[in-house]
Amino acid sequence: MPIQAIKGSYFSCPSYGQVDYHEDALIELDDQGVIQAIVNQDDPAYPDRVDHYRSQQNLVELTADQYLLPGFIDTHIHAPQWPQAGIALDRPLTEWLDQHTFPLEAKYADLDFAKRVYNDLVDQLLAHGTTTALYFATIHKEASLALAKICAEKGQRGLVGKVVMDDPAGNPDYYRDASTDQALADTEDFILAVRDLAKDVPQGVYPVVTPRFAPSCTDEALAGLGELAAKYNCHVQSHCSEGQWEHDFTKERFGKTDTEALADFGLFGPKSVMAHSNFINDDDAKIFCDHQTAVAHCPISNVYFANSVIPIRHLKDLGVQIGLGSDISGGFSPSLYDNIKQAVMSSRQLEEGVDTRLDQDDRGVANSRIGLNEAFYLATAGGGEALDLPIGQIAPGFAGDLQVVSTSKLPNFDIFSEPEHILQRILYLSNKEDIKAVYCQGRLVHAKG
Repeated sequence: MPIQAIKGSYFSCPSYGQVDYHEDALIELDDQGVIQAIVNQDDPAYPDRVDHYRSQQNLVELTADQYLLPGFIDTHIHAPQWPQAGIALDRPLTEWLDQHTFPLEAKYADLDFAKRVYNDLVDQLLAHGTTTALYFATIHKEASLALAKICAEKGQRGLVGKVVMDDPAGNPDYYRDASTDQALADTEDFILAVRDLAKDVPQGVYPVVTPRFAPSCTDEALAGLGELAAKYNCHVQSHCSEGQWEHDFTKERFGKTDTEALADFGLFGPKSVMAHSNFINDDDAKIFCDHQTAVAHCPISNVYFANSVIPIRHLKDLGVQIGLGSDISGGFSPSLYDNIKQAVMSSRQLEEGVDTRLDQDDRGVANSRIGLNEAFYLATAGGGEALDLPIGQIAPGFAGDLQVVSTSKLPNFDIFSEPEHILQRILYLSNKEDIKAVYCQGRLVHAKG
């Protein structure tokens, strides 16, 4: 059963760049683990409501040095790559894929191996405060289904895609779908199996149509996947204009941008999330907006493989939906705390520039920086918007996805005791040792003694 109420101070983002703080509020949840009401201290009903839950012995009360944040939403994870986190990130992308990533992903034909890795990954993500995760799995239908089952069992809201890689010219012989027809049939079977599994999962698990990216898929597969997405109204994910090579390859193949091609194949919509998207132009951004399709911003991974810094502030000014992603294992860290920090740092580098041989006025891109509040939004409410789900905020009608963070071991000087300073210390200095409890849909899914 979900908790019925939790009392404590919390931070949440009702809109991009805005952070609300409420001190010692009472958060009430219904039987489904959805936030039903929030009663603040100045509400006349507050003392009676607190006493009610105390008397029922179903009130969780935070200590003075603990704070609630929304559960984090990771919008781009390659689950099978978890064993190679931190490996060969100094190598070129093609070498990293061919010599490390594809051989590793091929191992997931072994279901026992898959279960061992996926159990550990989901545990690690929950311990880092990630209550919702959008996963690429592998081409293997049974191993991909195992990941969905593990999310269901451990209480994480998992959105899982069986990856499609059907083009013999674009994939290694030892790791690709047997045929286009088989790839599409397996995807449809996977959609149906996950939807059947989801019937008994309170927090939800979701199937995701997942072409790896255009270079790995035939036209027939891309078109067929677009048709399946429309038939089942399910989530879609892929890579879009991640680095210079992918961007140029797709434009040469189709005579159009990656964005235009994926949209024309029916892969853009309100439930679609495109990873990276570093090289999209303003016309592409309009297509994203028109289709209500989101970008998964992966700031750590982009440093290694994207050949650029994505202009997040500019894209938000254009109205593009953006969530935050770890991109394990192009990104080495499972922590969205680390990616929040990198999102801010990368935006500063874009604005200031990096080549000191250029004059200061010519070195960077003006008005590119984002702040910590904006990055916090991307990890929470932005992810909920990207996935078209009522998650990512501490507010009535949203899922009770919460992380309890202790500041007892963080610098806690009285001169920095304003709420904005507390949040800054939490986001910059916390690690998983400071995350004392995590709730998903009101259910305890991680606790640290």
